[in-house]
Amino acid sequence: MRPTDADRRAEDTGLPLCDARALAERGKAWSWEVLEYGRPVRAFALRFDGAVHAYLNRCAHVPVEMDWQPGEFLDSEQRFILCAVHGAAYEPASGRCVGGPCGRGRLTALRTDERDGRVYWYPSHDIRPLASDPPA
Repeated sequence: MRPTDADRRAEDTGLPLCDARALAERGKAWSWEVLEYGRPVRAFALRFDGAVHAYLNRCAHVPVEMDWQPGEFLDSEQRFILCAVHGAAYEPASGRCVGGPCGRGRLTALRTDERDGRVYWYPSHDIRPLASDPPA
């Protein structure tokens, strides 16, 4: 599927994701659906040490969703993103595996930006919005 003009604009300017206040420091994540290579997959964004980080909701060990409750990704000490299925632990700022069965893997990062009180998500060639505008 070829990118539309709207898709190309979104890659440059970003798509509004949520109000910046919706992401509390080390709190509940904002989740949404995207298409990775044309297949639906969940993504999430969370605030950690003041910055917004976003990833596909898929463990690097086995591609299953990781949250133990909807939007809840951090361990009990709120230091690591934890896969509720396998116990794999990831650094929130980089998505790099730091423990468990994920080995040297890392989460698939999504580009975000925070400006004017909003969080924006930038689609890529491989990861697109769930629905696009129909071609003109």
